[in-house]
Amino acid sequence: MRYAFIQRHRQVWPITVQCRVLNVSVSGYHGHVAHQASTAPRRHLSDEALLVHIKAIHAQTKRAYGRPRLWRELRKNGVRVGKQRLQALMRQHGIRAKGKKRFKVTTDSNHDLPIAPNLLDRQFTVAEPDKVWVGDITYIPTDEGWLYLAVVIDLFSRQVVGWSMRADMTRDLVIDALRMAWFKRHPDKETGLIFHSDRGSQYASEDYRDVLKDYGIAASMSRHGNCWDNACSETLFGSLKVERLHGQRFITRRHAKDETIAWLLWYNQFRLHSTLNYISPMQFEQHWLTDQAKQASS
Repeated sequence: MRYAFIQRHRQVWPITVQCRVLNVSVSGYHGHVAHQASTAPRRHLSDEALLVHIKAIHAQTKRAYGRPRLWRELRKNGVRVGKQRLQALMRQHGIRAKGKKRFKVTTDSNHDLPIAPNLLDRQFTVAEPDKVWVGDITYIPTDEGWLYLAVVIDLFSRQVVGWSMRADMTRDLVIDALRMAWFKRHPDKETGLIFHSDRGSQYASEDYRDVLKDYGIAASMSRHGNCWDNACSETLFGSLKVERLHGQRFITRRHAKDETIAWLLWYNQFRLHSTLNYISPMQFEQHWLTDQAKQASS
């Protein structure tokens, strides 16, 4: 009560005089005021202040995020805002994610090479790292010609664990991506790792099958003409092209490579993934490793 009295009359009498008369310490009064400030409900940001935060995240992600990811990124940064208010502000100021676009299929399955069975069978939820990898190829146009990108994705965390880029779409493209994943992850040969891909000639080639055999990896392939059997890689490529590559003109393949690698690194470390409850692939895996360590020590 005495602290409240001092607060109400601080403009009438000096705080030190009031504290002396009421027999309370000055430091105690200031401690009380500080505690009140720390526990008081946060005031809502003005639209102008909130817009600064929204535009900063939108620019940082190169317009990759729509409302759901923007809202979660704001909350992660300590900015609390209602979903409807955020949506209204974005609509009012024309802030939106880059639009989706159809992309050309690059798979050449018209060959007589051996086809592996579909071991994955659309079981995209995996309980541990390095149990199922998926791979695919896409293309990026440049003024020097096509740049082809092959990736290897760990289905557990959706992390891109290997990639390769070349000017030609040969078996070496996918072998290089697989070797990068292998040397980065060092999976145990006894765990029964599966590698799933489409029926492209690069993945069906004898050289590629030999590398899988050397690493103790079981091959799995999608059904003929069914892109949904490899939906995770299709989703990754769609995000890459919409969020980073679409609308850009690449004079050289080197420029396209730099932009692609920058996005892949950002995707692994920071991009909020809806399948992972809106955390990044690397964060998701780190949380799992931490939980495993806790269980082992308990």
